[in-house]
Amino acid sequence: MDYFGHQEHRKPAKGDLLISEPFLPDPNFERTVILLCEHNDEGSFGFVLNKPSLLKYSDVMEDSSYNELIYVGGPVEQETLHVLHTQGDLLEGSIDLGNGIFWGGNFEQLQLLVDTDQIEPADFKFFLGYSGWSSGQLEMEFKEKTWIISDQAKKEQVFDMDADQLWKNALNEMGGKFKMISNYPIDPRLN
Repeated sequence: MDYFGHQEHRKPAKGDLLISEPFLPDPNFERTVILLCEHNDEGSFGFVLNKPSLLKYSDVMEDSSYNELIYVGGPVEQETLHVLHTQGDLLEGSIDLGNGIFWGGNFEQLQLLVDTDQIEPADFKFFLGYSGWSSGQLEMEFKEKTWIISDQAKKEQVFDMDADQLWKNALNEMGGKFKMISNYPIDPRLN
């Protein structure tokens, strides 16, 4: 089914959401929503927003009492820790992704904020690993209709939405035919 229509000429940009097509067979990306942090001629990368891990921050960072859940950002370099946040003014070196969403920043500064309870869990989301594409790879996946592009992510999509509902809600917000796609069963044979 060609539910992508006008999307064929749409170019992804930093801050956009990539929503996996309904029947993507890759277990790393099944029903995922990715916040795109970089997209250029050299490649692309972002973080899966709706794939919680079984680990908490304190499991990964020794001597920390911060017990918020960490998400699986993607299959690449899962031993690395990354952060999305709303506090660009607090963390030096943060990259503005638009709509009050920031990526990264000074890690020592971040660690101090975490250790001294100066951060609100609702303003930070941590990830192990990331999703990455080499030069031209993401464009090829768009031609194969693997991803649906949604315009700039909203803060509530990144930080407030229930991970189990994000894929469906992101498509619903796009409206029209995308709202219909959001109701597709995971396995059409069971319908």
